[in-house]
Amino acid sequence: MLAAMPLPPTTTPPGDETPVRGRDDACPGALRLHRADDGSLARIRVPGGLLTARQAEALGRVSEELGDGRLDITSRGNAQVRGLAAGCGAELAARLRTAGLLPSDRHDRVRNIVASPLSGLDGRGHADVVAWVRELDAALCDDSPTGPAGRGELSALSGLSGRFLFALDDGRGDVAALDADVTLIATADGGAVLRCGGPLPGPGVSPPSGATHPDTAARPARRTDGSDPLGRGAEANTGGAGATSLTTDGSMAGGGGLRVRDEDAPRAAALAAVEFLTRVRESGTRAWRVRELPAEHAVTTGGLAARLAGAGIEAVPVEHTPAPASAAPPAPGPVPGPNGRHALSIALPLGRVSAAQWRLLTTLASRGGADELRMTPWRGVVLPGFAPDDAPGALSELAGAGLVTTPDSPWLGVGACTGRPGCAKSLADVRADAARMVADVTRGRAAGTGRVVAGAADTPDTAGASANTAGGVADPAGAVARTAGAVADPAGTVARTAGTVADPAGTVADPARRDADSGHVDTGHVVAGGSPPWPVSGTTSGGGRAGPEPLPVYVSGCERRCGHPGGHWVDALAIGDTSYRVTVRGAGGDTPETDSVDVTAEQLAGAVAAARGTT
Repeated sequence: MLAAMPLPPTTTPPGDETPVRGRDDACPGALRLHRADDGSLARIRVPGGLLTARQAEALGRVSEELGDGRLDITSRGNAQVRGLAAGCGAELAARLRTAGLLPSDRHDRVRNIVASPLSGLDGRGHADVVAWVRELDAALCDDSPTGPAGRGELSALSGLSGRFLFALDDGRGDVAALDADVTLIATADGGAVLRCGGPLPGPGVSPPSGATHPDTAARPARRTDGSDPLGRGAEANTGGAGATSLTTDGSMAGGGGLRVRDEDAPRAAALAAVEFLTRVRESGTRAWRVRELPAEHAVTTGGLAARLAGAGIEAVPVEHTPAPASAAPPAPGPVPGPNGRHALSIALPLGRVSAAQWRLLTTLASRGGADELRMTPWRGVVLPGFAPDDAPGALSELAGAGLVTTPDSPWLGVGACTGRPGCAKSLADVRADAARMVADVTRGRAAGTGRVVAGAADTPDTAGASANTAGGVADPAGAVARTAGAVADPAGTVARTAGTVADPAGTVADPARRDADSGHVDTGHVVAGGSPPWPVSGTTSGGGRAGPEPLPVYVSGCERRCGHPGGHWVDALAIGDTSYRVTVRGAGGDTPETDSVDVTAEQLAGAVAAARGTT
C-alpha cells in the first residue's frame, strides 16, 4: 500500500518504552518558521485540507511573492512554503489572517485535522464530515473561559503539541487508519464512534451486545428494558470507576471506543484532547502524542466517558469488529458523484507543485462550480463540482501541466526526503534522482522495450509531465519499473523474496508519524500520489487492482531516512553525491530483508525495479 510511514528508527523507543520528551516539539507553523538551507519554511494548517478557491489563490501568491514559488502538500493535508526570506514572518502572518487561514495565533500549530477527502462527493461513507471539520476547528480555537458544560475547558487546547492529530472518517475507513490521536468514525445509524489512541483493526465498528445508538434516547420504544435511554440495560454506566473498558488496563488503545451522537461528535473529539492533556499533567511527562503516555496514565474509556458525561454528552462503550481494510486513498482520475457531478482526484509528483501548476488547480476549482479545493493526506488534491462532460477536458489540462491524473502512473508509491539543496545533511539531490528514476521507466515504456532506459535526468517539476503519457504510452503497472523481460540488477542480490508484499491492512499510511513524530523537524519528506502503487499485472477490467502490489520505494539523502515507509519497503539510500545503496527492508524493526546493492544514480531505476519485484 502507498507509503505506510511510521517513526524513523532513530526515534522509535524499544518495546513498550515510553519516550521521554525533554522539550516542546519543534514542529513549524505559520508563526514559528523553521530555518532550512534553502531559506525559512512555514507550515500552514488547513483543517481537513479544505480550501476555498480564494484561499488557494492567496496561498499561491504567498508562495510566489514570499517563498520560492512552489507549494508542498504534507501528509496531513497541510500546505508548506519554502524559501522564505528572513524577516517576512509578519507579512506572511498578515496575509494568512486576511485569507482566513490563521484564525487564532495561539492555536496556529494545533489545528491538525485530516478528513476523508471524498466525503460527500462520491456517495460512499455514512456522513459528510465537512461540517465536523468546521465545528472541530472552531472548538480547537475556542478561548472562552466559561460557557456551556465542557466548553470552558477547551481553552486548554492551545497547549496541544503541534504533532497531535485528529482524524474525521466518514465511515469508509481511509483516515481512520492513519494512527491519529483522536479519531471520529461516522456510523451507518447516523452517529459516530470516538477513539483515542491507535488505528482501527479495520473500518467496521459495531456496538457490544445490548448497546444501541445514543439516539435511542429519543426513541423510547427501542429501549431494551425501559431503564436506560441509551438501551444498555440496568447495569449501564457512562463513566467513572464502573465504566466499561475494552482493554485489560482500561485504556482505549486496544480497539475500544465510545459511540456518540452526530451533533456531539466534534465537541466530544475536542474533549478527548482535553482528557489527554489532563493525563499528561498527571503523568509529569511532556508527551506529544496519546501513545506516548505511560500505561498508568493512559486515556481510558471510563475516564473519557465521565468527562463527556460532565459536558452533557452521552456516550456508549463499543467494540470494533476486525474487518479487512477496504478503503484506499483516492486514486487519480474522475470520481463520479450521486448528484450528477464529478470530482477530480489528482496526485502530485513528490507532493510538490510549481506556481503555474497551483494556479491551474485554483482556476479549475473556481471553474468546477464548487469553488473548493481539498488537499489530501496522501499529498494529492481533489477538485469537486465538475459536470461529467467537463471532467475529461480538465483532467487533460492537469495532465498536460505535469500532474498525475491516472491510477497507473509510475509516480505512485515513490517518495523522497527533502534532499539537497534544502537539507544540509543530505548527500544528494534525491528528488532529482527520483525524477530520473521515474523518467527512465517512462522512456522504456515509450520505446516499447519494456526495459528501463537511462537518459538525462528530469527535474521533479518536469518529470511529472511524463507521469501520465510518455509519447502517448501510459504505464499501466504504476511501478517505477516493470517489464515482461529482464531489468538489470547490478548485483543480482536485491530481488524480493516470495511473499514480501505490501500489507494494505496492517501497514497503512501513517501521516501522523511521517510529519510529526521524529525528534527533528520534518522539512518536507514526501510520498507521491493519492493511491497505492499498482500491480505488475495492471488493472482488472472493472478498474480494480489485480495481482500483488509492488513495494513502496523511498529515496533518502542520509541515514536518518526522514519519512520512510513502514511495513516492507525499498530503501534507496544516498551514499554519495551520485551513488545509492538499495535494500528491501521489513516491518520488524526496519531490518534489511535482502543484501544491499550499491549503484549509481543512473542505475537506480533498474535496481529498484528488481527490489520491488516488478521486473
